[in-house]
Formats: sequence, C-alpha cells, structure tokens
Amino acid sequence: MDSIIFDLDGTLWNPLDVSVTVWNKVLADNGVEKTLTKDDLRGIMGLQADQVGEKLFPHLSKAQCTKLTEESSELECVYLRQQGGELYAGVEHVLERLSQKYNLYIVSNCQEGYIESFYEYHGLDRHFVDFENPGRTGLSKGENIQLLMERNGVDCAVYVGDTEGDRDAAELAGIPFVYAAYGFGDANGYDHRIESFDGLLELFD
Repeated sequence: MDSIIFDLDGTLWNPLDVSVTVWNKVLADNGVEKTLTKDDLRGIMGLQADQVGEKLFPHLSKAQCTKLTEESSELECVYLRQQGGELYAGVEHVLERLSQKYNLYIVSNCQEGYIESFYEYHGLDRHFVDFENPGRTGLSKGENIQLLMERNGVDCAVYVGDTEGDRDAAELAGIPFVYAAYGFGDANGYDHRIESFDGLLELFD
C-alpha cells in the first residue's frame, strides 16, 4: 500500500457546530420557518449537494432547495475558514506519522472551497498530496477517488470513511474500505474498522 485516501466530515473533523449556525442563518434570511438541529445535519453528511435539499426540505421546490443549498455552501466555507471545525482526537499527530510513510489524500462529497477551508484554518495541508470533490468535478465520490488515483499515479490505496456511501465509493474505486466507527454514519461492510482516529496507527504505522 502506498496511499491513504480520507473522507473529511465524520472522519477527520466534526463541523456541525458551524454548519448548523450557517444553515439556520440562511433559512432565516430566506424566510423559511424551519430550524435545523445538529441531528438533522448529521443525517445528510456524505450526501452530494443535489441530495441535501431534497432530504432536508421535501416540501420545497427544487429551485428553492438549490438556492438554500448554494447559499449555505458558500457561507459555510467562509465560517469554517474563520472558525474551523472540531478535529477528532489525535488527527494532527496521526497524520504527521502516516505522512512519513504514505501519500495522503482527501476525497469528500463537498462543495468547492470546503476542503480549502479545512486546510486554511487547521494548517494540515502540508500532510496531503491532493484532494478532490464533486464541487469541482460533478462526479460521484467513487469516480472522484478513481480520478484522484489516476492523476497521482496511485497504485495501491485504502479509503477511510464513516458511512455506507463511503463504503460504496471505495468498492466502485476497487480499493479496501476502513470504517471510521466514531463518525456520523453506519457501514454494513468494511475491510477494517477503527474506533478512534489513532486506530489507523495500529493498522498502518
């Protein structure tokens, strides 16, 4: 194995405190009488932008959902660049250790600018070689993993994520899946399971 590819939300950090603030501001600004909770947002983690609005606001039109999602995505990047999210315990130390032995990457179902906000606030970009997301490519997570691997000449990698969608993406890309059981979602199948981020050291260091 030469590379480790990471999901972001629920794997490297928890952005929910910022995300729920952003969403409720956007809803209020648009006159939508609904208040979201962190549990509401936990249920959409890992979905692509066009699926988010449909799940959160089934009573609204597609155009309204798109408007709310676009506004929240833009504002979320601003807030996260200023405030960051909550890194899971051990992330900085573990990334430092793993980057000495493997090439590290991020593939997340997020908007353009989101991973850059993560990098900018927490200063962790030095550990990663490259990243990809559907905000830039319009592709699914599995396709983005494949694209990133092809672009960087990755021969043998694993994908670390916390949802069933992450497992499916790894399967599509033809690589093993490491399930981050401490994250937001569930996964019915996996090649490895970790209960905390530093569990990666037991597997790969």
